[in-house]
Amino acid sequence: TFENAARFLDINKERVISEDEEKKVVVRRMPLGVVAVIAPWNAPIVLGWKPTATALACGNTVVLKPAPQTPLTTLRIGELLRPILPRGVLNVVVGSDNVGLRPGETLTRNELVRKVVFTGSTAIGSKVMEACANNGFKRVLLELGGNDPAIVREDADVEKTAEGLFKGAFFNNGQTCCAAKRIYVQEKIYDEFVEAFCKRARMAVLGNGLSASTELGPLASAVQLKHVTELVEDARRKGGRVLCGGGATAGPPGDVSSNTGLFYLPTIVVDVAEGTRLVDEEQFGPVVPVMPYKDDEEAILRANSTKYGLGASIWSENLEKANEIANRLKAGTVWVNRHCEFIRNAPFGGIDSSGIGRAGDLGDQDLSQYTEIRTLCLAKVPPKLPPAVESLKRCPEVHLEERARSMLQRLFRRIRPETWLDVEKGAEEAMRVFPFQPVELRSALESLKDPTGPPAVILRGLPLESPSSRQRRESEASLMGVLGLLEVKSF
Repeated sequence: TFENAARFLDINKERVISEDEEKKVVVRRMPLGVVAVIAPWNAPIVLGWKPTATALACGNTVVLKPAPQTPLTTLRIGELLRPILPRGVLNVVVGSDNVGLRPGETLTRNELVRKVVFTGSTAIGSKVMEACANNGFKRVLLELGGNDPAIVREDADVEKTAEGLFKGAFFNNGQTCCAAKRIYVQEKIYDEFVEAFCKRARMAVLGNGLSASTELGPLASAVQLKHVTELVEDARRKGGRVLCGGGATAGPPGDVSSNTGLFYLPTIVVDVAEGTRLVDEEQFGPVVPVMPYKDDEEAILRANSTKYGLGASIWSENLEKANEIANRLKAGTVWVNRHCEFIRNAPFGGIDSSGIGRAGDLGDQDLSQYTEIRTLCLAKVPPKLPPAVESLKRCPEVHLEERARSMLQRLFRRIRPETWLDVEKGAEEAMRVFPFQPVELRSALESLKDPTGPPAVILRGLPLESPSSRQRRESEASLMGVLGLLEVKSF
């Protein structure tokens, strides 16, 4: 992350808008200053250190605050970076926002902080935005909650889709902002899909998250377990049917050491609709509702009927139609026949209540998020000549008048060379007998032979500029004639 940010983000590039003899208008970037990164608990390394690396690469200093539930990895990485970065460039602070110093609140209110990058719930994000507006109009980058829809068309491959959406809905135990949280299935294949989906969910391997064979670990906290349980019980009270899962479990069978008391079985709920908390809210756990629909228009309407807009997916074997529907879904990222899949170097963010801003592309979006843009209308400064060129100003100049120039051209045209040697001799003779040769020309050329003389003689008016074949010969003859007068043997 740090290496890529340093490689791809260059804030010193400037864009020239316009330029004339008097001025040059350019667009340049400058660091914001102090950037506060407030990271969530569900992915503390990626969602904490990626924005931190990007902010540092853009020339800012960073204060990184991990979630109080997951501070240890962030602190350890900070320790590893301490001897590498100058003092004060990177700062890691930990603590709860419920008691004591409340570091999150302090960062959003401190006027030295010029930008706050926050990943978390929409409710807390709105408070962060308010605090930033009221304390120095800080810039904000907010990646907030989601209620991602997935649409399964009647031409979808049921088995592949069930497998794909199991991963898309239950990745990280459903504790992912862009997980599939509502699934709409065309009514003709609804029963078949639900059966295949439940079959896959029942096969899920629960266990210690550090085990390679584990598919679902425990929930992150008792608070999250309580939230998920409440959503499922509310759906039951409103007529929803739990086809698999539906409750907490002590832990993986036979694995007492992994029993945290926070396991919840992967749960699929049917016979629910919009207006139910499970459908309308972000569950952030291993629970997903599956609902039927009649046609594409209904599916699109229901998918977009939410205050959120983080991610969405469409599943179909008709790829042309799937791409068309994808373009109509209200979401910051839309996948076809996949969901919650990380896209390298693509901007990520949400629409409406799912956040403000896009980042993560290691390109224009990141530069716009972590730098301030300025337009400079600069005075045009005459270019400074290199010392060798500057010394030419002290050299003697010989100006050839137009009449003399014309006569010299006629002399060159009389040359009928058979070899280059003939050209050299003819050009030298033409220059030697040139009747309008200024008196100072020979003395200026002779001065070049003096070791203490000038480094060059500037001749103005020789016929050197024309590109035509005949006149190019005149240009060559001019040079050879002058060199011949200087007795140059090779050039």
